[in-house]
This record gives sequence, structure tokens and C-alpha cells, in this order.
Amino acid sequence: MDGIGWVTYNVLKNITVNHPEIEFHFLFDSGIEEKFLFSKNIIPHNLFPPAKHSFLNTIWFEWSAKNLLNKLKPDLFFSPDGILCLGWKGKQYGIIHDINYEHRPKDLKLTNRIYYKYFIPRSAAKACRLATVSEYSKRDIVNTYKINADKIDVIHLGINNFFKPIESEIVKQKIKEKFTQSCDYFIFIGTLSPRKNIIRLMQAFDLFKTEKGNSIKLILVGKEMYKGTELHKFQSQLRYGSDIIFTGRLEDTELSNLLGAAFCMVFVPLFEGFGLPPIEAMQCNVPVIASNVTSIPEIVNDAALLVNPRSVEEIKNAMFNMCTNDNLRQSLIEKGKMRKQDFDWKITSKKIWENIQKCF
Repeated sequence: MDGIGWVTYNVLKNITVNHPEIEFHFLFDSGIEEKFLFSKNIIPHNLFPPAKHSFLNTIWFEWSAKNLLNKLKPDLFFSPDGILCLGWKGKQYGIIHDINYEHRPKDLKLTNRIYYKYFIPRSAAKACRLATVSEYSKRDIVNTYKINADKIDVIHLGINNFFKPIESEIVKQKIKEKFTQSCDYFIFIGTLSPRKNIIRLMQAFDLFKTEKGNSIKLILVGKEMYKGTELHKFQSQLRYGSDIIFTGRLEDTELSNLLGAAFCMVFVPLFEGFGLPPIEAMQCNVPVIASNVTSIPEIVNDAALLVNPRSVEEIKNAMFNMCTNDNLRQSLIEKGKMRKQDFDWKITSKKIWENIQKCF
């Protein structure tokens, strides 16, 4: 799962388990997954069709989901990805994580762009209340869609409990042996979409290697999205392209191990509504280089080295500083230990449930 998937999983798990007096109906689109049936008060429904792209999404929400909602007549329909059922007249609560497609439309396929630009603003207007994941996203939604600010709740996300520090240097060395022939490495985690700024990150790494001349690698973890082939083409043109490693998506334990053994996370997207990877790195006691734009400074506070994501030179210099200034690196690790305490799925879930009550 990516960011929205983990929000859905953790929030619904906490809410359903903590409220056994409430009957919950979970709507699936590709078969009922037993691991999401957290408690006995959940009734699952598998609705046709599998919502794999914008056209099928529309059918799923506006035909299948609407028909079931009309039959069940629930007190509220909750959508963790911001898309509501426009054809249903009952109360609805949604989480809009960000509206990146309004600012970076070319990062998405045309059909997805049209879908989001049509359904998200209408869903925002229809909702009895909304949640979003940062003050930045709240201001953006208010200013772009002219939504009443009092209707929007800001709720920070949590950290998955499978992320843990690795104390043993022997364990770290085994992980490095597996992925980088025992070399230290910078790491990026996230979907490899254009707004994640991977091209500039690779370019900065290549310049860093040219100047520094050490054995450090760069690992890119995540599913390749729209325009993913451009990344490999660019990699092949770099002097140190062979030191850049694409892993694809990893299962949870391997992801945690790879992050825990990293020298530093470099997370420099051009746009984020929240950005889970930096606080996951803090959970693993790994220092962070992060973008100084959109929501990211709000989330990392002073526990990351901030850079202009459009400046290859700044990203490269930050990598250099991490390698040459151990005091800086250790200071960021200690600040991260403090900052990560502000992010807890139990708190996130409790706040969402409290704000749902405001709809009644």
C-alpha cells in the first residue's frame, strides 16, 4: 500500500475496533480482503466493477456504491481518498490529502486529471465535513475551491509500527551486502511519479559522486508510475548511473530493514500534501534531507535539512554536508527522535472519529 492505503488501513482499524457498538459496512472493489476485516462489527461488500481507472471509478461510486447506500441508508458514508458519492443524498465525510493535480496537471494521465478536477471539488462541496493532512493542504483547498475553512479538519498522519530502528551494525551490514555490495546509501521511498522530482535527485547524486568520489549508492524504492520509463533512460546517461538502484515496491519487513540501514533519506518532491517517508525515516533514526516547499517544512519541522527541490546544486550540497558533517547528521537524528512522537495512528483515528461526530 502507498500513503492513502496506509491511512485507510490504520484509521479504519482503530475506529472499528474502538467502537464495537457501531455497525460498519466496508465497500471493496476487487474482492473482499480478510486482513481488512478488523472486527466482528464489519460487514463487507464487494461491488462491481473493479475501480482500476477513472471511468470504472465513476461507475463504482455513482452506480454500485450509490445503489448500496440507498439500500443500507447508513448514518454516514466515509471516503478516505476524498471521492464521495455525488448521487447519494446522505451525510458524507471525506479525506482530501492534497490537490496536486491542480498545480501539476501534466504529472497525471489526461483521464485521471479530468476525473480529479471534476469529482474532488464537487465532493468537497458535498461533504458535511472534510479532513486533510496538513495546514498547507487546508489553505490550498480553501483558496482553490472556496470551501469554508471551518468545515475542514487538519489531522496529521501516523507512523506504521513495522518501521523500527536497527541497533545492530551486523544486521545493517547484512542489509548493505544484499542491496549495495556493502556500501552506504542514500534512500528515497515513494511512488516514482514526476512530482517526486526523481530526475533532479538522480542528477544531484551524480554531481555529488563526481565531486566526492566515494562508494555511496542511491536506492529508489517504489512503484514506477506515469512516465516511469524516462527515469531509466536518464539513469543510463549519468556518469554514476550504475550506482542508482531501483528496487520497485518492497514488502513491509524488507522496506523497514532497507530504511533502517540507510545512511540518509533524500525526499525532495515538488509537491506533497503530507509526506509519510520523512517521519518513517525519523522512526528508524535515519537523518532526512527534505524539500522546503508545500507541506513538508510543516511536517518535518526542524528535524530535516531543507533544500530547494528545484535546485540540483542545493540537493547535491546537502548530500555532501551529510557525508562530511557528522555533528549535523547526529543532530538531525536526535531531533527526529523528538519529532516522530507527534505522529501516531491512534491519535489520527481518534481525531477523525471526533470530527465525524460533528456531522450530526
